Amino acid sequence: MARKTDPEWEIGFFESIYRRDPHYEDVVAILGGLYTRTGRIADGLKMDRRMVRICPRDATAHYNLACSLALSERYRDALKSLHQAVELGYADYDWMENDPDLNCLHDYPEFSDLVQTMQHP
Repeated sequence: MARKTDPEWEIGFFESIYRRDPHYEDVVAILGGLYTRTGRIADGLKMDRRMVRICPRDATAHYNLACSLALSERYRDALKSLHQAVELGYADYDWMENDPDLNCLHDYPEFSDLVQTMQHP
């Protein structure tokens, strides 16, 4: 039988680890995802910014930051972070096109251009 997860319990658990070691990359990434998934967009954005500071060359960290920025209605900043993610090697254009976090960017020509560039390098 699969155990149901309790996101609030998970958040509390990982926050306790984060308080002891705010540089623990896996915990920062997990908290970013948990916060966003539970609607705590500002907290998710904070963790995604922290993750980019800890791992500035990580394409996925920049992609996740772009998602948080888009959800925070900071569309230009989100596009900038997406460009950075692609420059660092992010290549899953199919997911980028279908990621619900980025739906708000679909009307921006820069988004379409970026996806097209990824499809046809």
